Amino acid sequence: MVKFLLNGLWLIGVISAPCAFANSTDTDVQNSLNVIFLQQVIDEANAHDTVLLQDQPYIGNAVINKPLTLIGHPCSIIDAQGKGSAITIASSDVRVEQLTILNWGSDQYELNAGILVNDGMSNIVISGNNLTGDGFGIRADNTSHIEIYNNYIIGNKQFFVLDRGDGIYLKRVDDAVIEGNTIKDVRDGIYLESGKNSLIDDNHFSSQQYGIHYMYTEGDEAKNNVAVDVDGGYALMNSKRINLHHNRVDNAATFGVLLNMTNDSDIHANQVDNIVNPQPKMPTGDEGKSMFIYGARDNRIYENHFGHSEIGIYMAMGGEGNKIYRNQFINNQAQVKYVGDTLVEWSHQQQGNYWSGFIGWDNSGDGVSEQAYQPSDHLDRLYWLYPEAHFLLKSPVASLLRWTQQQFSLLPEAGVIDSFPMTSASQPSLIENNRPQSAQQLLSK
Repeated sequence: MVKFLLNGLWLIGVISAPCAFANSTDTDVQNSLNVIFLQQVIDEANAHDTVLLQDQPYIGNAVINKPLTLIGHPCSIIDAQGKGSAITIASSDVRVEQLTILNWGSDQYELNAGILVNDGMSNIVISGNNLTGDGFGIRADNTSHIEIYNNYIIGNKQFFVLDRGDGIYLKRVDDAVIEGNTIKDVRDGIYLESGKNSLIDDNHFSSQQYGIHYMYTEGDEAKNNVAVDVDGGYALMNSKRINLHHNRVDNAATFGVLLNMTNDSDIHANQVDNIVNPQPKMPTGDEGKSMFIYGARDNRIYENHFGHSEIGIYMAMGGEGNKIYRNQFINNQAQVKYVGDTLVEWSHQQQGNYWSGFIGWDNSGDGVSEQAYQPSDHLDRLYWLYPEAHFLLKSPVASLLRWTQQQFSLLPEAGVIDSFPMTSASQPSLIENNRPQSAQQLLSK
């Protein structure tokens, strides 16, 4: 092992040939030449040192127990030998950058992770790393001020999706910044529980349960994220004051955006397309939903694009108390499914939504129809109550009943009504970054 000081930085390792195993996930580090235990490197460094690892393999299961900056190169391979966590951060003021981390354990009860941050730590930066393993990619509990950016995290796609670890798992973590990460083949891309004031920006998710999963959080913001080929895009559960904007979901199975018991949040300028369940359990209502509102109130949902899905918005169990306006519902098989017994107005300050297929008149030329629109009628509600009659949906008798109902402009006693529908679609809000926007682009990285 070579150890020397250069411009105040400790360089520890060997001079080696160009790396031939940088992209391998099954490197036999234990039997490689010039193997070094990462713990030895850490133990020999002083507090606040910057340690530059060399392009070679290291044995993991190391604990950083002092303020330290650990920086690698493309071939700085940290192998945990299939057990425990590859790196455990047990000190505040630690940076871990540009490492390739492999082969940590799969025991989620023991918190096995590529990088595990212990309780009570703060001022942690984890950036530019490549992590491939079975358990959590990055996990932190009871910490604050953690930055996680520009990492590439891959789980084990051979596992059933709910048996995988999450890409990034933060519990009771405040003021987290999670930016520019690509995460695939995990359970949830980013899972946040009981924290506050996080920022999730410009991340890319695929082949997982949910892209972002909030649980009991508040004061968070998520923007410019892309989720493709997932079960669900962005799940907001039992949370409040979430600002979810300028995100994209494409090709999900169950939902694009879920509001479950979440209040006082803003959902705006998101683009959701192609939410179709390839294996629905009919007639139990497993259709793909651009947005699913379940028991959520006092939220503002505006300027979103909901398109080409089985259902535009599905609302049930007390979701009436939300403001829903200036959204675009484009070519969904059913624009709205509402399970409730009250009349719900989906407009705000005389601004409604755009509905493809709706033909109204705009005598004033202000872009708003003078004719109200009811996106789901009595016949739709009948099918929802008795789904076994769904095969009659396109029958001549059903078409006649629907036409007859439309000839009478009686105000419905229950359902969704838009009193100020827009007569033309506005330009969709585009994501503010240049990240790939399709599953093919993501999977080709």
